[in-house]
Amino acid sequence: MNPARRLALPQNLAEAAESEGRQHWLTTVLPEIIAQARNRWSLTVGEPFQPGGQTAWVAPARAAAGADLTLAGADLVLARADLVLKVAWPHPEAAREADGLRAWAGHGAVRLHAAHDFGAARALLIERCRPGTELFRRPEPEQDTVIAALLLRLWIPPDPGHLFPSLEQMCRSWADQFEQRAAAKAAKAAKALPLDPGLVRAGIALFRELPATADTQVLLCTDLHAGNVLAAAREPWLVIDPKPHVGDPAYDPLQHLLNCGERLHADPRGLARRMASLLDLDPDRVLSWLFARCVQESAEWPALAEVAQTIAPA
Repeated sequence: MNPARRLALPQNLAEAAESEGRQHWLTTVLPEIIAQARNRWSLTVGEPFQPGGQTAWVAPARAAAGADLTLAGADLVLARADLVLKVAWPHPEAAREADGLRAWAGHGAVRLHAAHDFGAARALLIERCRPGTELFRRPEPEQDTVIAALLLRLWIPPDPGHLFPSLEQMCRSWADQFEQRAAAKAAKAAKALPLDPGLVRAGIALFRELPATADTQVLLCTDLHAGNVLAAAREPWLVIDPKPHVGDPAYDPLQHLLNCGERLHADPRGLARRMASLLDLDPDRVLSWLFARCVQESAEWPALAEVAQTIAPA
């Protein structure tokens, strides 16, 4: 990439930056971080993948022979030729992505070759997936089995003294944000939430309570869905873009469930039970998580209000 040329931007990242007021980061900070990463790891960087994600600039890269990567021998030769540079806008859910990839060590997820926190952004140098086809292009029942198989591999015990945030912290933060937005709407006499207030209170209370009642604590992906799983040569499918936390494994199928919109609305209980069976989880616990998450998302994703009403605890 010619540093004198105007930086090409993924469509989704540009749109998100505009809506969230991150234009300065996008136009001023990001190009400088990319240049620093290129120099640090002796990279040749291509154009970013399109349309891309909302929080990171991601592009193919090649490393020079002297680059300081984590592999050796034939693996290093291959890695130099087939890398991805990811420069991410700092956001708390993804703060430990590099640590998660290190912990998984390529088992079910892309390999991490290098990472650096530049302060204004985090840069990761990761394995490139080829052909890189997204799992969401496959039929949803097939997605179910692939997602389940990957989660079962990713759910490892965290090392003692780990620095991963807890699922409990994340849920508490999201519940606080939900309540703050609801209070702001009420103060402005804005349109009411699409759910009965009693169901809202029950759902948000459950969202806060569930993490502390888990029997098992494992390393979670928290954002695993078919758009974050790519076809690869080293393994049939690999996970990208994890947001690692430690907590209840019954939480982890939720994003996939939410993304299966037609089946979720047609039979939310059946879909939750199917995933619970594939993952050897308590189906009632997965349903409780699904109800709580649908309530928590309903302000920004009103269609989930109907699902929450359908599966609300008696």
